[in-house]
Formats: sequence, C-alpha cells, structure tokens
Amino acid sequence: MNKMYDVVIIGSGPAGLTAAVYGKRAELNMVVIEKELASGGQVLNTYEVDNYPGLPGINGYDLGMKFREHAEKLGAEFVTDEVLRIETSENGFTVVGEEKIYPTKTVIIATGAHHRKLSVIGEEELAGMGVSYCATCDGAFFRNKVAAVVGGGDVAIEDAIFLARMCKKVYLIHRRNQLRGAKTLQTQLFNQENVEILWDTIVEEIEGGDQVESLTIKNSKTEETQKLAVDGVFIAVGINPQSKAFDNLVEMDHGYIRAGEDCETNIPGIFAAGDVRTKQLRQISTAVSDGANAITSVERYLTGSH
Repeated sequence: MNKMYDVVIIGSGPAGLTAAVYGKRAELNMVVIEKELASGGQVLNTYEVDNYPGLPGINGYDLGMKFREHAEKLGAEFVTDEVLRIETSENGFTVVGEEKIYPTKTVIIATGAHHRKLSVIGEEELAGMGVSYCATCDGAFFRNKVAAVVGGGDVAIEDAIFLARMCKKVYLIHRRNQLRGAKTLQTQLFNQENVEILWDTIVEEIEGGDQVESLTIKNSKTEETQKLAVDGVFIAVGINPQSKAFDNLVEMDHGYIRAGEDCETNIPGIFAAGDVRTKQLRQISTAVSDGANAITSVERYLTGSH
C-alpha cells in the first residue's frame, strides 16, 4: 500500500524546491518528484545569475544545488520519476508516474517551462557564453557591447528595447517582413536609434571560441548570407510550458496553467507554481515566491480554511 502524502510537489526547479523548504517547515508529509537527475530546473543552464538578491554572480548550477541542499537538510524526500498524469481519487488525488503512483491530498505542479531553441550550430555549445534566452537576466553583461535579438513577438521587441538602453548597438533579427508584437511596442522600438532591424533574415550559425563572436545570417528572399559581428545573442522565439501531462485536468492559457498569486487552479487541491503558471514575469525570484505561496495555500486547504 502506497502511503498518503499531504502534498506531492512535481518539479524541482526554484519553485518546487522552495515549496519543499516551506513544506518541511510546516511539517507536511510530502515528496518532490523530479524527472531530471539534478535539481534546479532551467537555472542549471545559466552560466551566471546576477539578479538573485544577496548572491550576485553565483553560478546557476551552484544556486540550484544550494536550493536542493536546503530542502534536503530539512529532510525533504526526493524521487526521480516522470509524471504521466494526475487522477482524482476518493481521498484527493493519485499522481501517476512511470515508476509508481503517489496518493496525495494535494498537488503542487511546478514543472516549469523551456525556452524554444533555434536549433542551429553553436547554440548549445555557447549557451551561457553569449547565447541567452533572458534579456532581463543577462542584459547587464552586454553593457556598451553589440547584441542581437532573434524573434518578432512581444518578448523579442521588449528585449530589444531593454537592451538598447545599455548596449552600443542592437540588431533585431526577424524571419518575416513585419513584426508580430503589439503596435505600441513596435512604436517604441522604431524610436530606438541604436536598434537595426534585419527583416526576412534567419540565423544559420552562432560562432565563437569561449564566447559568442559572430552570427552567420541569411536573407530568405535574396538567399544572401553574411557574417554579423556580435558579443551576444538573445533568442526570443517562444516558451514551451511543461504542462502536457495535465491537459484536460486544469484550466490553461496557451499551455500555462491558470493560477493567481495564491497559486490556486480551478481544481481545489491542485496548485501551480513557477514558470508553468500564468504570470507577468518568469524569474528565479518570482518562482521562489510562488513556492512559498503554494505551500501557504496548501496549508489553508488542508485545514479547511480556504
């Protein structure tokens, strides 16, 4: 017979690990299910984190390990498994994994999201060494340098405007001949004197030794290729929330689980925290906040005060 948990936390990024810390401090009977061998989520792929309060310049892997160590020190239980679905049961829910099932009274979904890749040569090799998926995280490293943004939606335009404030020059590379972002954002972008838009253009390769040095770009109309010297490239071609296992269970918005600051979904007893939920800003600090809020909501639910 599988034991009944107070809460099962799915995912071990900053949101899941913070929920584990708060969950243990609340003396909840809980388990964290992680599908990767290392905890930390996307932060593991971040070369340097410079905007997490109190730990400027910490390596992303080290920060992820610190989160994990904190939870383990408090006695948090971790299992490696891939969650296939959540089923409702008489006493709450059953989290169905590939390896086993986990009966629980409540669930926190903290499965995160992944940035879409360009899938070009050099992207993986130079990730964290000039290739970034987050301008607000890494923009400060490119002060007075030359940066490129790839994409044409709201995020790409916002990134280009943000970078224009600090970079010497910003190229916005878009595969079409018009942007998809909001008109007000486009107006702001066109007013930036140090931003140059390269229309009908795709990135074929990212080059560099231990740092990004240039891009090979191609005009899709003329077929002409050229090298573009840049110090960094910000890829903003979309985000994929990791929520497929919960389709037809909770309400979603473009794959993000609908939940507010209290992390409550439309299903009582199921909560969503971190990058997988609908929110304005997806950063380590906001994921950590979600983890704390989710456990507070779990406690209220378990004590019947919700």
